[in-house]
Amino acid sequence: MAPGAAISHDRRVDHSDAAAFADDWVTAWNSHDLDRVLSHFTDDVVFTSPVAARFLDGSDGVVRGKAALRAYWAEGLRRIPDLYFEVVGVYVGVYTLAINYRNQLGRLVT
Repeated sequence: MAPGAAISHDRRVDHSDAAAFADDWVTAWNSHDLDRVLSHFTDDVVFTSPVAARFLDGSDGVVRGKAALRAYWAEGLRRIPDLYFEVVGVYVGVYTLAINYRNQLGRLVT
């Protein structure tokens, strides 16, 4: 899970919380509900992505803050109107979770 994600940092992530988070996350993305997607992140989120480096002029792939993340993802949804994710696996670590998913192009992403 990226720094700034909304699962509590005060306790370890358990499998039940991780599954619920992933389910809400994928539902938000597949409905293209940007407010719901952003609800998973804190205002001081730091998000890294190789796609951000391509979509944002002058970006090193790092998006800082929820307002910047909103702008980035709004542009992404504009450029990829058929965006769709399918969760393949949810993996729990110490204070961490990773969502492995397949995108609309059939590519695996984590």
